[in-house]
Parts: sequence; structure tokens; C-alpha cells
Amino acid sequence: MSHATIHPAWVRIFHWINAAAVIAMCLSGWAVYNASPIFTALRFPPSITLGGWLGGALLWHFAVMWVLVGNFLVYLALGVTTGRLHRKLLPVSPRAFASDLVAALRGKLSHGDFSQYNTVQKVAYLVVIANIVLVVLSGLTIWKPVQFPLLRTLMGGFDNARVVHFAAMSILVGFFVVHVAMVALVPRSLLTMIRGR
Repeated sequence: MSHATIHPAWVRIFHWINAAAVIAMCLSGWAVYNASPIFTALRFPPSITLGGWLGGALLWHFAVMWVLVGNFLVYLALGVTTGRLHRKLLPVSPRAFASDLVAALRGKLSHGDFSQYNTVQKVAYLVVIANIVLVVLSGLTIWKPVQFPLLRTLMGGFDNARVVHFAAMSILVGFFVVHVAMVALVPRSLLTMIRGR
């Protein structure tokens, strides 16, 4: 008996590249952060950073940045042109979101059909897509503040861009933690992202 493909090969490839890139960006970013912390009370243990020293961390950060941006842009382009993003993530209504959120908090959200996202998932994925855009734009502002004066102004200046970048990174980490927890609760969802069905 054949099973319909839930996640085509291109979705799975981009998903795993994106996951690896985000992890590497966070680990190297934490090392960069430690060199000039925004919050003096917050430092990341060297054991969970990447790069070994500021120069090494920056090299990792800038190298992986191109992987993340390229992967993300091609994923979005394919998602839009194939119609997959529209089919999977829209429509979203406040009523459906509230209903699914209550069901999720009660542990009664159905996971019977992996080809359809519930409204909580839709909102989470839309938020993370928007958040990656914010991560990239705030990162560009920090990297090239003179070359991107409009971005710098929109971010409220260089120092504020660092806060925005940190906040956007924190949202990504929060999404990652919740995402992994949900996969642990519903292991078959991991198999669909590996096998496609």
C-alpha cells in the first residue's frame, strides 16, 4: 500500500539545512555576544558556543549566514511558486487559533493527519518565518551599519539593532525548544520529515 508524500524532498532538505544553520548561527552568535554582552549579567558558557574565540566565532557566523540566507530565500521562493506555503499556512483565524491553543494546552489536540497543520502550528511557522527575516535584517544592520543607514534607522540605531537581533535570536531558540518538545511528544512527525510520509 503506497502512502502519499507529506513533505516533498525539497522541503525536507531545506528544513534540515535550515535547522543546522540556525543552530550554528546561535552557537557562534553566543560567542560573539560574550565578547560584548548586551546584558552584563548574561553570559553563555564557552561549552555551548562555537568558534573558540571572537575571531573564530565571527568566521563561523559570517560563513553560516550565507547558508541560512540562501537556503531561506530559495525555500520561500519554492514555497510561494509551488503554492505550498499558501496551502499549508493559510488561512488563519483568531477563533481557530484560540480553539486549537486551548486544545493543545489540555493535551487534546489531534495529530491524526500529518498533512494538515493545526492553527497553532500555522501561526508558529508564520511567526518563525517573519522572525528569520528580522534576524537577517537586524544582523545586516549590525554587520554593515554605515552601508545600511535606513535599516539602522528603522532598528533604532546600532545599539538597539543588537537588542533586536538578540530578541529575534531568543524567539528562534524558543521555537526550536518547543519544536523539539512537540517532536518528542509526537515522534511520527520526525519520521515524516525524514521519509517524507
